[in-house]
Amino acid sequence: MVNSFVNDTLKDYQMAAFNMAVWFNGMSDAELAAFTKAMINSGITYDLKGVKGPFADKHSTGGVGDKTSLIYAPLVAKFGIKVSKLSGRGLGQTGGTIDKLESCTGWTGEISEAKFKEVLNTVGVSIMSQSKDVVPADKKLYALRDVTGTVDSIPLIASSIMSKKLVVPADSIILDVKVGSGAFMKTIEAARELARTMINIGKSYGRNVSVLLTDMDKPLGRAIGNALEVKEAWDTLHGKGPADLNELCTVAAAVTLVQNKQFESLMEAETAVQEVLSAGSAAKYLEDFVTAQGGNFEMIKDFDKYFTTKYQHVILAKQAGYVSFTSAAALGYLSMHLGAGRATKEDKIDFAAGIYLNKTTGEKVEIGEPIMTLYTNIDNETQFVSDANDLVQICEKPIKGSVVIDWIH
Repeated sequence: MVNSFVNDTLKDYQMAAFNMAVWFNGMSDAELAAFTKAMINSGITYDLKGVKGPFADKHSTGGVGDKTSLIYAPLVAKFGIKVSKLSGRGLGQTGGTIDKLESCTGWTGEISEAKFKEVLNTVGVSIMSQSKDVVPADKKLYALRDVTGTVDSIPLIASSIMSKKLVVPADSIILDVKVGSGAFMKTIEAARELARTMINIGKSYGRNVSVLLTDMDKPLGRAIGNALEVKEAWDTLHGKGPADLNELCTVAAAVTLVQNKQFESLMEAETAVQEVLSAGSAAKYLEDFVTAQGGNFEMIKDFDKYFTTKYQHVILAKQAGYVSFTSAAALGYLSMHLGAGRATKEDKIDFAAGIYLNKTTGEKVEIGEPIMTLYTNIDNETQFVSDANDLVQICEKPIKGSVVIDWIH
């Protein structure tokens, strides 16, 4: 069925009927494993022969300010676990991991399998762009799901994510499922169902899969954009990151270390990761990986020289209290309108554009203090400032809570 759909002998209306059947009835574990395998086999796969493992991979369902992979990969590599990853570009809100990395001029994810292995061997981290030849069935199937109202089918979401994760061998996979207003999964119950479904697919392939459920009712970290987020990742790797980003990256890396039997308990692993962050000893892996794939990392180290915008709009607090935002997703879309994301695939990203949150959720602010700074090269100050002000809420009491909601394995 999948092969016939890819080569156009199975027509869209027939596949649409299948999608609707899955949406109403779900799929058994055996059906879903077979379907995912067919998706994988619709395109090319990679092997890691000649590279000494163990190997880890990570995937996020996407969120505002989510630059976790840029911190997670160096942390894990520091402990001798190689991170071999396929990533994509962003559409809507801010850019994807590939877009963020391309803010370092010259960096490319469009590398050969031989180069992929070479960088893994020499640095311990390599991220490759997902080409049109990787799981082509998924791209075609998603377009059909989009117009038939079946995007929110848990089995179809799980097979879409896992088919792309299983293309590259990995001893362990950690999945970050975002939950909340700024995420596709709006409820904990739906996120848990998705998590368990993906874990079961992984088991059918003999892969060790763990899932973090993480809060996306608020943006992650302070930077929303592309170069801004790479800079925040670099700062975090030097022990200067915001608390929520530190927490998520520490837990994600620690889970991977436990999965690969580097530590017996999550608490021991977290302590070790926190020590590495404090010492800044994993930062070089990010710089070396970017450089190995052609990027000019000096641009991040000398950020103010390379990333300037024509306009900078500072949003000030109109009253005292504790900061909150009406919508994490709306902050992401504001950054897109500033130039940091794509409304269509043809749009060009402005790597310097984005938002820096001078104050974030739960932090105290006084009247006249800056809450956020907008960076853009687009002349539309009135609209941008108005939109930003509409997103700010000042509360009498701080909103607090852990960014990591649950760990399922």
